[in-house]
Amino acid sequence: MKQAIFLDTFLGRVGIAQEGEAITHVFFGNSVRPDAFVEESTPLLEEAARQLREYLEGTRKEFDLPLCPHGTEFQCQVWQLLRQIPYGTTITYGQLARMVGKPGAARAVGQANGRNPISIFIPCHRVVGAAGVLRGYAGGTEQKKKLLHLEGALPQKPGKEKKK
Repeated sequence: MKQAIFLDTFLGRVGIAQEGEAITHVFFGNSVRPDAFVEESTPLLEEAARQLREYLEGTRKEFDLPLCPHGTEFQCQVWQLLRQIPYGTTITYGQLARMVGKPGAARAVGQANGRNPISIFIPCHRVVGAAGVLRGYAGGTEQKKKLLHLEGALPQKPGKEKKK
């Protein structure tokens, strides 16, 4: 049985789901069928909610939770690499493709990134298009922008320099 709880955040309504002893999904709004889970708190979900709140308050930079995303071998490889992108840092889809060992597979990496079922905890928001262009995100590009702003990682547009 899959349990889930919901939090109201500056990103809107965020759900966190657990199956067995691991977090399996983070979702925004009502993007999951209601019959996919039972709305019920567990110690693990409470801990995940606490860590998410701390992150959104700017006091947590890393998560310490058991995560179990379900996907293909390639997707899981991409998702594992996403977890290695440091807080406050962005990389491009091309860079991520090279990390995966498939330098010509930026589009496939982007598709795997987009299917990440545990967004935020597996930080797919830290991957941007070439020249820092914000591409799709499960919660929408505005949510991605908010998360990158929180981390101080909004990419600079070409020709614009940070003020000192």
